[in-house]
Amino acid sequence: MATESEDLLLIGQKLKATRKELGYSQKRVAEEAGISRLRYQDIEAGRSSARTTTLINIGRAMGLELMFVPQVWVPAVTALLRPDNFVDDTPGLVFTQLDDDEA
Repeated sequence: MATESEDLLLIGQKLKATRKELGYSQKRVAEEAGISRLRYQDIEAGRSSARTTTLINIGRAMGLELMFVPQVWVPAVTALLRPDNFVDDTPGLVFTQLDDDEA
């Protein structure tokens, strides 16, 4: 299981990547989230944790929504969130010829 500091770094990396994909500045996200740019910078860098309401506001500033997903669902949700350029060449169905003894 990840440590708290690893979790903070991961959250920060995701926020930064999303912000850059949108072409937003840290200042813009911070202003729309109602926090200072320095506060946002610390959250994005993984140096500081944020309250849930702050994360909700940051997410909404970038068109995201914070959701809690049961841990058992994480693999299924992750599989649905593959990048658009992901090529899945695994066949959807695999057929196996059964011998007459097995049928």
